[in-house]
Amino acid sequence: MFELITLEDVIRIPPALFDKPLEEAALEVLQQEYEGITDPEIGKIIEIVEVLSVGVGKLIPGDGAAYHPVQFTAMAFKPKVNEIVEGIIAEIVDFGAFIRVGPLDGLCHVSQIADDFFSYDSRKGILVGKTTGRIIRPGDFVRAKIVAVSLSQASKTGKFALTMRHPYLGKLDWINEEIERKYHPEKFEKKKQKKRATKKSKSKGG
Repeated sequence: MFELITLEDVIRIPPALFDKPLEEAALEVLQQEYEGITDPEIGKIIEIVEVLSVGVGKLIPGDGAAYHPVQFTAMAFKPKVNEIVEGIIAEIVDFGAFIRVGPLDGLCHVSQIADDFFSYDSRKGILVGKTTGRIIRPGDFVRAKIVAVSLSQASKTGKFALTMRHPYLGKLDWINEEIERKYHPEKFEKKKQKKRATKKSKSKGG
């Protein structure tokens, strides 16, 4: 997901930066040109880490700037299909949930949240499962699987789609519940009965 990559390019250093050390000027130019850019091949560039080398510059008549070949390292973020990721619910909409994974938000469509029908509660800004009563809200920590990726060339945006319908995906308490039901059925049933008893006592008290 996060990768340290080495890149090469020819950059334009303007006269305004000639008074700075060459590597410092190159770093400033690279930060302006690369940081925040999303590329289909390398993903979203988070940060220019280090300038490894700056070659001899060339001047172009009528330009005034110097053009230097450079080699540098950058930290990039690239979502990959079938990768299992963890993130935080950033936003809930009527058609699903946007999950923040690293610097990007991926969409988990309402049909891919769980094996249940989820409806949108616009007043509370949450998604609620019809059968299970499970709730997804902003701030929830979840685990999901990337099913599709679309990164735009020379853009600050990137799109990827996720699913949480596979085993051991979803909110962490759902996952723990699934593990408990499978490997500790007696403990799971006791908790289930306790929840039912609590609901009954609340309904009687109300």
